[in-house]
Amino acid sequence: MDIQATKIELVKTILAIQNDEFLQKVADFVNKEKVDFWNELSTAQQEEIKQGIENLDKGKRVSYESVLKKIS
Repeated sequence: MDIQATKIELVKTILAIQNDEFLQKVADFVNKEKVDFWNELSTAQQEEIKQGIENLDKGKRVSYESVLKKIS
């Protein structure tokens, strides 16, 4: 069975369930499995983003035009 067919069968099964407690457990499991992109970034990338946010909070901004000049 391919992944799409498996998903469809799983949805059908979930729709037929009437047990609220079980459905909550399934929802909790699915939510835990979601990948947070932040955790996929390297420590260096996370630090760069934090530094950028800190700079923005301090009012230090770079114009879009200047960024384009740097990368062109």
